Amino acid sequence: MLSVQKIKRLSEEFEEKTPQEIIEWAETRFSQNIAMSSSFQTQSMPLLHIASRIIPNLPIFFIDTGYHFWETLMFREQIAREWDLNIVDLYRDHRWDAYARQRTRTLPLEDADLCCHIHKVHPMQTALRDYKAWISGIRRDQTSVRANAQILELQNDGLLKINPLLNWTRADVKQYMEENDLPSHPLLEKGYRSVGCAPCTIAIGVNDDERAGRWTGRGKIECGLHTELFKKKDVSEIQQKIELEIK
Repeated sequence: MLSVQKIKRLSEEFEEKTPQEIIEWAETRFSQNIAMSSSFQTQSMPLLHIASRIIPNLPIFFIDTGYHFWETLMFREQIAREWDLNIVDLYRDHRWDAYARQRTRTLPLEDADLCCHIHKVHPMQTALRDYKAWISGIRRDQTSVRANAQILELQNDGLLKINPLLNWTRADVKQYMEENDLPSHPLLEKGYRSVGCAPCTIAIGVNDDERAGRWTGRGKIECGLHTELFKKKDVSEIQQKIELEIK
């Protein structure tokens, strides 16, 4: 087991390593106990391309919230088929079904944090219980929250989060995609530079911040997967909130 001190030292060393080198280390260290998450938007392509070639049959978690653009689902199917990816679809816990169905149209707009927790955060927490390491594609240049992230981040339950692209910029993503002739999400040309759930994503201008189209006007910049919210495993608070709303 890696100590906190060693994780910190390795994380500092990895600041000078390439994503390929970091993923190779992860594969050697964790073997069959590692998984990756991906939203299959344009900026996800480089990490998918790199990781799937270093770790064949790597489990790739795709959170199917039920709110995705049709184009996202079709793009995921295309890439999975062409790159022979091992996609694992994640869904919300069935205990929330009745509540979520009653508020299918309203929940994303009225309580985006609760919606994200039910449809994204909790499914990912559940899926990762059987793994020791999680490869994520976040970058420091994306949001103020991610700006403070580390390449290796130990979670409260011992799960190690690995962020191989943390030091990459938008320009690095563009360059890698051009050099490797990678496909873009079909909505990119329509102004969707960061694509999440349809109710919470809009097209943006060419000079806008990459994630400016996510949760616009709601004071929200993260779904919770990459914040302190993800470290909270107790769902009783969510249950209580849902029960109060139902009453």
